[in-house]
Amino acid sequence: MKDIKVLHREKLSVRDFFFRYGKDLQLAVHTPEEDMESNIAEGGIHRPGLAMAGYTKVYSSQQIQVVGHTEWNYLESLGHEGRQKVFDALSVFKAPMWVVTHAQMPHPELKEMCTRLHIPLFSTTLHTYEFNKVAQRILEEFFAPHAIIHGSLVDVYGVGMLFVGDSNVGKSECVLDLVESGHRMVADDVVHISHVGNIIIGRPDPLIRHHMEIRGVGILDIRSMFGIHAIRKVKKIEVIVELQQWSRDVSYDRTGLNESEEVVMGVPIPKVVIPVAPGKNLTVISEVIAMNSLMKLNGQNVAAEFNESLMQKIKAKAKGEYSDDLLDMNPQQWDPYE
Repeated sequence: MKDIKVLHREKLSVRDFFFRYGKDLQLAVHTPEEDMESNIAEGGIHRPGLAMAGYTKVYSSQQIQVVGHTEWNYLESLGHEGRQKVFDALSVFKAPMWVVTHAQMPHPELKEMCTRLHIPLFSTTLHTYEFNKVAQRILEEFFAPHAIIHGSLVDVYGVGMLFVGDSNVGKSECVLDLVESGHRMVADDVVHISHVGNIIIGRPDPLIRHHMEIRGVGILDIRSMFGIHAIRKVKKIEVIVELQQWSRDVSYDRTGLNESEEVVMGVPIPKVVIPVAPGKNLTVISEVIAMNSLMKLNGQNVAAEFNESLMQKIKAKAKGEYSDDLLDMNPQQWDPYE
């Protein structure tokens, strides 16, 4: 995974933004449809209150401009002439689109400026906070660095486990067995990952979706075979499991004390290397890895605790203070039939 080619999206057309997410954002159009040819080039939402008041030195004009309840009432208080001066001054900045929230109608002066400059103008019934929250998430994911990797992603007990390894090592078979055991597949063979915030998100390829290839069997539709509960559309990657063909010449971790991680697009993710050998139950091992990860998230590190207990016993024995735990057992509490 060291040779990941990180990709970046440079622009999102307002037309695509509207037709993909307009329903979710409850957008209504107030300018001609042909004006939607502008592009959103920055993943941010801007409230132009200071710019309306005349301070445009740090005006983020390349972002989506949102007129919330405060800005709308400020414009309302200015009257026609005041609003005309505001939008005459803002005409030198061509924003990708304007949105008026709270189901408020855009002022005629704003609509005139947008029509004249061919800037898309929308209104929404959502409150400003609600609109900003949803729109910001959409833009954040769209402009996030992304890549395509070879692997399989599955949700095991709520833990996103990315299986990687050489071709034909058994990744798909392991994921299929996990799905049959009640866990949820996200993607097989091709995983689209993106760096959102400080986490790595994985999702299936749009063409392959929730299909899987099993050598000797063919293409399987996991959703049709196992039901809607057997799949997920997206999942945070929390553990990387590398499957390797077992070799006598390789030394594998046997205590869990030497925790390793892999940095994916700048984000460190815990990594476990599992040797694959005939008869090895990868499904149970995967479930144990997931449960162990959950225990660590809850502050319990079994390997570290066991090592600490062992070191205490060694120190006690060196001082002559060691006693066998078996002597601590009370025979009166034994019941041979339990």
